[in-house]
Amino acid sequence: MDKEEHVIMGLRDLLNKMSWLNKIKMEDVLKDYKPSEVHCIEYIGRNSDSNVTKLSESFYMTRSAMSKITKKLMEKGFIESYQKPDNKKEIYFKLTNKGKELYDIHERLHKEFRERDKAVFEQITDEQFDGMLRFIERYSSHLDEEIKKLDSDIYSDKN
Repeated sequence: MDKEEHVIMGLRDLLNKMSWLNKIKMEDVLKDYKPSEVHCIEYIGRNSDSNVTKLSESFYMTRSAMSKITKKLMEKGFIESYQKPDNKKEIYFKLTNKGKELYDIHERLHKEFRERDKAVFEQITDEQFDGMLRFIERYSSHLDEEIKKLDSDIYSDKN
């Protein structure tokens, strides 16, 4: 296995372990909610002026799929829609008090996970962090470009 493959396999394994460990606690505490709903609430809680387009791009989902999720969240009383006075066309979302409560629970869980993993991160130097962040940003940009190519291929197939 070459270094590139080793890094990719290592990242995949790392993310799978994190997901598995976090999932146990998440499913226990958030058992009444779908992961897509919780992540949507998290996004709306962290990003002002969230709309279906921004949500669908963030989660790599179709706008219609995201519309269904936001509609369910509105029906359940977790989010509400609003419009800006200068833009009556676009619909945005914000958390209700009920949504903020779920957001806070989710954030506390993430804080717990960061605390669990703190011992590892305390050993990382600023230079190591900077190198990792540069790699992540570079790789993410590359994948963004690949996604754009797919989008243009999809659109050209429709014509």
